[in-house]
Amino acid sequence: MLRHGIQKSDVARDREPTSQEQCYQSEKMTLGRVVRIAMGQMLVEGGEPERNLLRAEQMINQGAKAGGDIVLLPECLDLGWTHPSALTEAMPIPGPRSDRLVAAAKRNGVYVCAGLTEKDGDRVYNSAIFADPHGIPLLKYRKINLLDVGHRFYSVGKSLSVVETPFGNIGVNICSDNYGNSLELGHALARMGAQVILSPSSWTVDFSVTEDNEEYRDKWLKPYHTLASLYNMVIASVTAVGVIVGGPYEGKKMVGCSLVVGENGVIYRGKYNEFAGTMNVIDFQIPPEHEKGTLIGDMLRRKRYAFSYA
Repeated sequence: MLRHGIQKSDVARDREPTSQEQCYQSEKMTLGRVVRIAMGQMLVEGGEPERNLLRAEQMINQGAKAGGDIVLLPECLDLGWTHPSALTEAMPIPGPRSDRLVAAAKRNGVYVCAGLTEKDGDRVYNSAIFADPHGIPLLKYRKINLLDVGHRFYSVGKSLSVVETPFGNIGVNICSDNYGNSLELGHALARMGAQVILSPSSWTVDFSVTEDNEEYRDKWLKPYHTLASLYNMVIASVTAVGVIVGGPYEGKKMVGCSLVVGENGVIYRGKYNEFAGTMNVIDFQIPPEHEKGTLIGDMLRRKRYAFSYA
């Protein structure tokens, strides 16, 4: 697990913190058991990175002004999920696009978690970054559970990470990593100590689907609540909005409906429709750290979890 304390980005890591920094860290550790997350459910236009990044920076500004501690933004917010421009216009991380979001985090004094399209050599990844309020990138994650239509555009990620923050242990995954048939990824993050999972997403439906007949209640809420109730953790997911132009899902729509789910069910549910670009701030209690190592297995047995080998 990566460790992250409160420190200035221009302060050497091998010296003792100043009294001011110690005071700030102590304050954040005391207050950090309640976190305010700013849910940036934003319009993402396929193949329009400049407009999308400007919109993301505005969302970060809004989230900070609303008192957010963490600003969470959608999957592939630069180029759009499965847009063909991913093959030719993806950029490295760190790189110009990720640097803009990291700079916005520092400028506004907030944590930022956001999805970007990453170029690494001859490969492209559906990635997410998590940066701290001092402009330090804490982790980069590459999506593992890609949809079939995504393999044309993205390579499969190879690792998971959890980082310690003053609010608790934060893990990151992306969208369909949380499908019911891939919950092993969430189980792994929980075993790595995650108390919160941040999940940039891009939930997509046919254009004819409406809120009255949408399928996301079971598709997302059930697996989220499965993990949250087993481990007493919180899963927060922000999705893009807009109509998809270009790529295999052209004509479908991204519908919002962002979610925060805890042990006792839904903490927050965003507005549903393809035009529902919104910024909402949600306060929730960070769950206490749960069991570690083999004690997790004992805890799951007490909760009558059905292990696959049994």
